[in-house]
Amino acid sequence: MTDAASYFRGRKLVFATMHGKEQVLAPILEKALGVNIVMAPQLNTDAFGTFTGETPRVLSPEDAAVEKCMTAMNLTQCDLAVANEGSFGPHPLIGFVASDEEWVVLIDRKNDFRISAREISTATNFDAQHCFTIDELLSFAHKVSFPSHALILQPAQGDFRRIVKGIADLQQLEDEGHAFLSAYGSVYASTDMRAMFNPARMKVIAAAAEKLIEKINMRCDDCGKPGFEVKEVIPGLPCSACGSATRSTMAWIYVCNLCGFRKQIDFPHAKTTEDPMYCDQCNP
Repeated sequence: MTDAASYFRGRKLVFATMHGKEQVLAPILEKALGVNIVMAPQLNTDAFGTFTGETPRVLSPEDAAVEKCMTAMNLTQCDLAVANEGSFGPHPLIGFVASDEEWVVLIDRKNDFRISAREISTATNFDAQHCFTIDELLSFAHKVSFPSHALILQPAQGDFRRIVKGIADLQQLEDEGHAFLSAYGSVYASTDMRAMFNPARMKVIAAAAEKLIEKINMRCDDCGKPGFEVKEVIPGLPCSACGSATRSTMAWIYVCNLCGFRKQIDFPHAKTTEDPMYCDQCNP
């Protein structure tokens, strides 16, 4: 069986981005897949939604990334594309902690498959604050790693009468802050989560891209196409003390997105029993 990169080597791959994500994605994809990167300068990814909300995002993050890929391919006549979409909010498992959820999607029209990868991280500066003085604004800026990470200012959350994005200079922040306070009596400051203004987010996007490469390198045992991935996790690893089924993983089910072939891998973490401390019977 040839290596997975043989599907892509030497082909043009269009990046569906206008926010500099190729800075972290290009080295990873070029090295792993041997593709030639092209851009889609006509593409306006803000049409799929903005973090500040003046253009609402109506699709899920994964679906938005898919639509970006499709649009970029149509604009450039490429048959291979990659796109990213991120979302920010409470961590799905640790509700009180902010998280960055990044999807990276690759679509191959020539070979008729799509591969998606997701990374969730708490390493984000995602935050916002309604400020009534310059000191409050500067204190918030310090808390969210300004100026290495840029800020956005507007009169209030959801108020788009005036909005200034990409502020990464102290003098500009002070000048704009005074202008907002003078005009509106307060200013709503939020972290600029666009990738080129947020190095923390860039790292999470890179981690998602590495996961994408891992999935691409997993070939289906039946049809041989890339993207053979874990779709189901079966709990029930027995307790080493009492033998009861625990919540720990006993098996993974790999599924091919193309042909539907399924394969079960037992004991994927290389252990056949679980420590009693994780057993609901021994340690209720």
